[in-house]
Amino acid sequence: MRRRSAEKRIVKPDPDFADKSVSLFVNCLMKDGKKSTARKILKQAFSVIEEKTGKVGIDVFKDALNNAAPVIEVKSRRVGGSTYQVPVEVRPDRSTALSMRWLIRSAKARNDKSMSARLAREIMDAANNEGGAVRKKDDTHRMAEANKAFAHFRF
Repeated sequence: MRRRSAEKRIVKPDPDFADKSVSLFVNCLMKDGKKSTARKILKQAFSVIEEKTGKVGIDVFKDALNNAAPVIEVKSRRVGGSTYQVPVEVRPDRSTALSMRWLIRSAKARNDKSMSARLAREIMDAANNEGGAVRKKDDTHRMAEANKAFAHFRF
């Protein structure tokens, strides 16, 4: 370590759902500092989910986050002039951050009318172990599995 590590900021739970993961997701979804807009999009997505599935929106959201969260990933490691993709385990906080990022990216790539509709469909798909975010997780796991031979280069 060259410098001291950054201190973790404490995130306050979301006022509507009293949940920290929702608050983090809103921050991830937010663009140009428009938090109220991001919160509105997520609320609308939750109402669409409740309408279509009959389950509580936040429960479906938690399932989606768990299903899209990677357990293992690859990191580039340079050893003697060649670069190896070394499989490493993912820390829990990074795992949830990646799953949120992947959910939002796959939702943006969909073609629905509004962002709330795209997000709702992506969250429902991820809760059922389908969709772009879960596919990304599977690809990451497959890469780590393929490069298992370089696991001894772990740092």
